Amino acid sequence: MAGQSDPHLSIFSPSEVEFVAEDEIVDIVPNIRMDALNMICGDFGPFFPQIPTKVPLWLAVALKKRGKCTIRTPDWMTLDRLTQVLEAERESPREFQPLPFHYIEISKLLFDHARDDISDAYLVRSLIEDIRDVRFHKVETGLETISGRTHAVKLKNLSAMEVNIVRPFMVRTLQAFYKHDSPQMIQQADNAGSRSTPVDRGPRVSLHF
Repeated sequence: MAGQSDPHLSIFSPSEVEFVAEDEIVDIVPNIRMDALNMICGDFGPFFPQIPTKVPLWLAVALKKRGKCTIRTPDWMTLDRLTQVLEAERESPREFQPLPFHYIEISKLLFDHARDDISDAYLVRSLIEDIRDVRFHKVETGLETISGRTHAVKLKNLSAMEVNIVRPFMVRTLQAFYKHDSPQMIQQADNAGSRSTPVDRGPRVSLHF
């Protein structure tokens, strides 16, 4: 994975973050009768027609693709709830409203695979995009306030995708500020550069021809 291949750039691709989000639990309404599914991650089912049950998002999508269920829209994806969140985000420039950690990935998967199960899908998608844009703008504005005296940054209620985007930049920025503002580190760097390191050429060997 991208985040594991380079320890200095701890960032995952959107598809990798989405893969992690597929383990989130959602409600489905089966339209078939089926025995319980015994998975490594847990047991799900048994399934009965028109009786809601909880399953991981990846399983919900798989059943939906086969026409075996409908996926219930999460409570936070209703028009009323999203409208409240958007208004609160705009009114609080320094605070992030609590949303599911994977709200961006969950909504994308539901729009891609279960759009017909979402009431007012167009308006819901528009609200989620507006919320995402407002929150990203807050992140950018917050990064502009970082200075050499900043030793830590606390951002509460960020989502997985937001953390994934901002974390590498913030780490590198704070490291750069700390390095340039620390006389001790600068002196150590200068001393290291001025000292010549003896080269170990190994034991001497007499060559006889």
